[in-house]
Formats: sequence, structure tokens, C-alpha cells
Amino acid sequence: MTDALATHEHAVGAAASPLLVASNVRKHYGSVEVLKGISLTVNPGEVMCLLGPSGSGKSTFLRCINHLERIDGGRISVGGDLIGYTQRQDRIFEMNPRQVARQRRGIGMVFQRFNLFPHMTALENISVAPVGVKKVPKQQASKRGMDLLERVGLAHLAKAYPAQLSGGQQQRVAIARALAMDPQLLLFDEPTSALDPELVGDVLDVMRTLASDGMTMIVVTHEIGFARSAADNVVFMDGGVVVESGAPTSVLDNPQNPRTIAFLNSVM
Repeated sequence: MTDALATHEHAVGAAASPLLVASNVRKHYGSVEVLKGISLTVNPGEVMCLLGPSGSGKSTFLRCINHLERIDGGRISVGGDLIGYTQRQDRIFEMNPRQVARQRRGIGMVFQRFNLFPHMTALENISVAPVGVKKVPKQQASKRGMDLLERVGLAHLAKAYPAQLSGGQQQRVAIARALAMDPQLLLFDEPTSALDPELVGDVLDVMRTLASDGMTMIVVTHEIGFARSAADNVVFMDGGVVVESGAPTSVLDNPQNPRTIAFLNSVM
């Protein structure tokens, strides 16, 4: 076992309580129920991969975690704090936008599309949120941004604009941007799905490094190899429910549910 992997497993095993708790989460659009009672827990330092066919509710669930989508039932808490809502006695009230934005500071998200500001350099994209949101001094934010660019292998492109970067490079900048806010939880919504195949590897390598460093991550992905090598838990969703979950060796190598088996046979 490598030192990095041992450190990661120790971080997962030593967790006293879950970082994320989702209890019976429901979400519908009109008459269509997209999430039908999702219950999951993620411990500090753990990597969870969400697998499943398109339309299974994976990305919707991910967006509910930071209240980009409001839930219609159940609860989600991160670090012991109810997300998007506050409880007063036995009643639940939705937070105002400012309160929600404050909560999101601790939950980073990397999207399918990179969403970088086209008029800003890579370094400026990374440092703008710490300066504007957390009021970090600009020089300090730039130094931190350079450290993060080094971490994702792009320090030499600090002054490049998004249009001068490949898709894979833009996604690595987006990861560095999420890390700049020092999140306690990092969400990835199919981060390699918009990339050409030859660019996927560099992004997955950065994510594997984050996993080995103990970053708590929830990853919606179709990259089975990444799930097998980096995940502590794999969750297979279909039709808005959790069909099967467990260690990668269990879900990927010895699936029990026919729906899981059929899905894996179609993508492996």
C-alpha cells in the first residue's frame, strides 16, 4: 500500500461522524418525480462515485447538495448544518439567497462545462472568488492561486485565457478554482464528459491525487476505471432511487442487482 493511499484510508476510517447526510431526499419537476427518497452518508476523506444511466437522478441529487436545486422532501446536511433550510422548533424554513451563498462557500462544485470567465486569465479565474467572497487580500489569493495551478500541473499557463487552453486544461483550472475556496466537500458533475478522450486522463489524474490527499468528494461519472481506483464507495442509481451501493470491488466486480449488471455490461 502506498503512503498516499494509506493516508487516505486512515482519513476515511478515522472519521467520527459523516460529513454529508442525505435522508429520504425527494425532488420532482411537475408530475415527474426525479428523486424518490435518496438516503446516503459520506464520511470525511471519502470518495463516493455515483453511477447510472442518463436520467437516473445523479446530477439532480448533486445539485441538491448545494441547493442549486431545492428539494421537495427529506433533508441534506453537510458538516452538521442543514443545507438550504433552517429549523425553528418543529418547522423548516428555506434560507434566503445570501444565507445559501454563505453555505456554498464550503461546498465546491466542478461542472461538465468549465464555466470559466473568458475575459480573465487562469490565475484570475482562480483568485477572483477568494478576493470577492472571502475578502482575501489580492496578493495572498494570487499566491494561493499559483500554488493550486502548480498542483494541477498548469503553473506555466497562469496568464493564459480560457480560449488559449484545451478543454482538459480548462477543467483543471476549474478544479483549482473550486479548491481555492478551501471547501470541506467537492462535487464533480461528470467532469470529463465534455472532453475529447485524449484529454480525460490528465483530469482524472488530478482527481486521483485529490482523493489520495484526503479530499472528500462526490463524483458523478461514467469513468468506471476511476471509480474502481479512487472510490471508497460506489452508488448505482436508476429511476431516482439507489439500486445498489458498496465498495468498488462489490458493486463493480460482483453486482447483485440485474439493473446494475445490465448497466455495467453496457459501459465496460
